[in-house]
Amino acid sequence: MTERLYSTDAYLDACDAQVVAVTLSGVVLDRTVAYARGGGQPGDTGILTTDAGELVIVDSFVDRDSGELIHALAEGSAPPAVGAPVRVAIDADRRRRIMRTHTALHALSGIVFTQFGAKVTGGNMADDGTARMDFELDAISQEFGREVEERLNAALAEAHAVHVLFLPRAEALADPDLIRTKANLIPAHVDPIRVIDIEGIDKQADGGTHVHSTAEIGHVEVTKTESKGKANKRMRIRLA
Repeated sequence: MTERLYSTDAYLDACDAQVVAVTLSGVVLDRTVAYARGGGQPGDTGILTTDAGELVIVDSFVDRDSGELIHALAEGSAPPAVGAPVRVAIDADRRRRIMRTHTALHALSGIVFTQFGAKVTGGNMADDGTARMDFELDAISQEFGREVEERLNAALAEAHAVHVLFLPRAEALADPDLIRTKANLIPAHVDPIRVIDIEGIDKQADGGTHVHSTAEIGHVEVTKTESKGKANKRMRIRLA
């Protein structure tokens, strides 16, 4: 399986690697900095440099059948041979923007959970600094959105540190606060469980990439609140 360097250092932009497999979907490397899309976070894009030149990575994802992390190349690209040395470099600006967005979503979910008692029912983010999160709420209003926005930005400005932890599965699941989604979506084979801890704001199981401090996020706007059905209310945000 590919060594996922982003799991321990989300700020790595590039690494040297070796091709271990080539499939119809793309290239598998022995190690990578490219995040495989999942959990609402987009997969990384970037450049794969080989002895023959540069290839464009248009997406990174996990193959459902093999479980391998695939680097999808632009249509018509000739992939490198198995065993070839390569260098994978992600779009760093895009990744940083996604990191800020993802950490903002965690802070948002922490505030809504601790101050209003609502769990997350869904969420998604784009690579342009916009995102949405759904909560188990009976009602939502523009006033509620403005109140949450005010509380969220006050908390972000306090520059809370963000830590990555790896906890034994039994220990992580014994803490009900670590699973903030209404349903536990962590596959049974995952052990240890990766946990993101935003000091004083939020602590939950998560596999995505995050900034080191909430101060890096900047101001966040709650752009819209809407109902998506009974006890399922949506909040849309945007990095200012």
